[in-house]
Amino acid sequence: MSTSSPPPLRCGSCGATYADRWRCECGHPLDYAEQPLPDRAAPDPASFDARDGLWSFAEFIPESPTVTLGEGMTPLVDAPAWDAQFKLEYVFPSGSFKDRGATTMLSRAAALGVDTVVEDSSGNAGAAVATYAARAGIDAEIYVPASVKEAKLAAIRRAGAATVETEGPRQATTDACVAAVEAGAGWYASHAWNPAFFAGTATFAYETALQRDWDAPDAVVLPLGHGTLFLGVYRGFRALQQAGWTDSVPRLLGVQAAGAAPIVEALHGEAAAAGENDAADGIQIAEPVRKRQILDAVDDTDGDAIALGADAVDAALDDLHAAGFYTESTSAVAPAALSVYRDRDVLGPDDDVVVPLTGSGLKR
Repeated sequence: MSTSSPPPLRCGSCGATYADRWRCECGHPLDYAEQPLPDRAAPDPASFDARDGLWSFAEFIPESPTVTLGEGMTPLVDAPAWDAQFKLEYVFPSGSFKDRGATTMLSRAAALGVDTVVEDSSGNAGAAVATYAARAGIDAEIYVPASVKEAKLAAIRRAGAATVETEGPRQATTDACVAAVEAGAGWYASHAWNPAFFAGTATFAYETALQRDWDAPDAVVLPLGHGTLFLGVYRGFRALQQAGWTDSVPRLLGVQAAGAAPIVEALHGEAAAAGENDAADGIQIAEPVRKRQILDAVDDTDGDAIALGADAVDAALDDLHAAGFYTESTSAVAPAALSVYRDRDVLGPDDDVVVPLTGSGLKR
């Protein structure tokens, strides 16, 4: 496979730079040394050529579109029952928003000449990485919890990836995967660690702004596990503002699963994070890699995070299905949180809100 030179990475903690590495020697996550920005004014939305999907925003994306399935430009539709707009992220090729990060991360892997990628996932990220690895002709090995849903496991295997099931909590899956990477099993295609993944999820913001004629919403309410979409949305809207294409960055309002809500605990204390929520399996992350960055994004946008139990999520899922939005359970946490934020007057009646529906009901 031919190689090129993808953009370098830098540690925000110690300042070390690398051509490519999955984390800094000091243990902190890496990001791009520079964020590309367009040197032109925002184009007319009516004439913007979006035929290349999310890669239509290449001016903002550090990687090149080496591995793509035409992903992106998911519908942004009115949801009157929720007084919001829903962005239908479940219509991606592998059925979740994780394809945004997979196309950019696997493009980086392909540019580096990688032969094998290794990832750990509760399901959706693994399916996305397996799908785009197959597209690139790169071998993939996906570490998953033994409790992973069968539909997600099937999606990974049908893309030709090998799976390794691990017992115990979600963190045990990550630990086993990292051990394999450090033993030389392959390039760590981590949706939590790899900055190329976040460059992809940032395209949610670019698309949303375009679909709203370069008008940022007042708030985005979204699920929060490792923060791959949360931080991507933050970085995307911040880049749009820096480029002068939008005037503001929306408030970011996250929702976590009760009992696995470290951001909520950091913001509001242990009691606010307590409980159980096995329905939202996609965000059962006890130790987010980029916790500090998530908290900084919350602070910078006057945002917040709350934890919800399974009953609220199950009820919201029923409402979504009844309205024609066929999503998986984790997708229901944001619509469920929307009503809570309004009840608590965090959101007012005139606030303009966008909510991503992150994963397909076909993966339930």
